[in-house]
Amino acid sequence: MLTVVGVILSLVFVGWLIWLAAKRKPIKAHILMYGLSCLAGIFSLAFFLSMDLSEIIKILTCIILGGVLIYIAARLQQRANPDQS
Repeated sequence: MLTVVGVILSLVFVGWLIWLAAKRKPIKAHILMYGLSCLAGIFSLAFFLSMDLSEIIKILTCIILGGVLIYIAARLQQRANPDQS
């Protein structure tokens, strides 16, 4: 069920990006990275919940992986805009 939600949200996200491009509106890097991080978190949650591990290990792994992805997105955004502190 969670995989279906992830696929639907992925399609909605790509459709939203196409709609922004069609309207010739700028796509900001932090919005794109945030969306990709959220989608990666949903798919990693679906992946780890389907494994044969203790549920607490699955949840902690997803939380840590999501934090790492958000940290990477923030670092990439900070490097892209060095004038902002």
